[in-house]
Amino acid sequence: YRDLHTFELQAPTRLIEWARGDRVCVAGYGQSDGNEILQLIPPPTLLTKEAQGLCPERDFKVECGGFSERPVYSLKYVPDTSLLVTSGPPDSSLQVWQVSAEDSDVIKAVNTIATENSTEQSWAKIATISARAPWVLHGSRLDRVQITEVESRKNVYTAASRGSEELSTLAFLDCNMLLLCCATGRLCLADIRQPQSLVEATSVPSAPCTEQWCMGTRHGAQGSEPSSQPVARLSSRGLLTLTDLRKTSELLALAKARVPSPGSGAEFLCVSWAPALEGYLAISGFDGTVHVYDTQSWDSSGREAEPIFVHKGHAFGGAGGSEDPPLVTVHTWHLQKPRTLLSAASDGSLHVWDWVQPCGKC
Repeated sequence: YRDLHTFELQAPTRLIEWARGDRVCVAGYGQSDGNEILQLIPPPTLLTKEAQGLCPERDFKVECGGFSERPVYSLKYVPDTSLLVTSGPPDSSLQVWQVSAEDSDVIKAVNTIATENSTEQSWAKIATISARAPWVLHGSRLDRVQITEVESRKNVYTAASRGSEELSTLAFLDCNMLLLCCATGRLCLADIRQPQSLVEATSVPSAPCTEQWCMGTRHGAQGSEPSSQPVARLSSRGLLTLTDLRKTSELLALAKARVPSPGSGAEFLCVSWAPALEGYLAISGFDGTVHVYDTQSWDSSGREAEPIFVHKGHAFGGAGGSEDPPLVTVHTWHLQKPRTLLSAASDGSLHVWDWVQPCGKC
């Protein structure tokens, strides 16, 4: 490691979200009520553009917080606002939160976005954007995807689909194009200018019906076409596929991650592209580790890929007191620092780490 910071939260955490001012938002999922939503100030070394050497202050600080009456399974910051959107059991409705001004330390609930199928037991997956107005893309199944204006709760778009597959991940490619990933691994593209244009992009290699998939999208340089950025998919067996949305009939690459056998579920599967490091991605959700891979040499052979770094800090340095080993529930990359990641685990541990680049690599 070049650097490692740890912070212990009061409850298991399954999400991390960057907010304005380089803040970090986290939320708990383990309780039926009283789950914390916190906005944290990262350690000063994470806020500087250049390495500052030894720093006396190495901890996160709680800037403000609130409580959710339901478990928080997804949380997204709405860009260019002070709003957060969350979702979680027992239904597919969304909760809107206001991060208070500097003179207050409270994050308070301000709205609920109900859907036509709010009684649906599957919780809604969400994505946000503010290109035209503060929007949230949300849905639990392929035939129940819509965009809602966050502040007015006005419906902006409803996808047209005959399928009712469960969704695992949603993403805005830009202000017009959406990408939906089903739990089966099926990808679908949608254009909000053409409500009837939901198109299947590509399927995945044949696999057991019990296999679950999630996806990660990468945002390219400003001005680049969103479809030119590869889409990564990760399965509960550790399969990784890379897809170019401009050539949906074939896979760019297929590889097998070096992960343990899948457990009873795949609810914490996570794959993400490094925003400031070309061709690198990270995966987690199988055990107490986070694996980082360089995909630039991958091909379509499906061979096992060798990780360039494995973060094992949660497995060995968690909060303790639990018989079960910690499970990494989520990770995310720092937006500017190329090799800095944040990860959280089921024991309430939150880590920020920066690995040393192997010799001979860029």
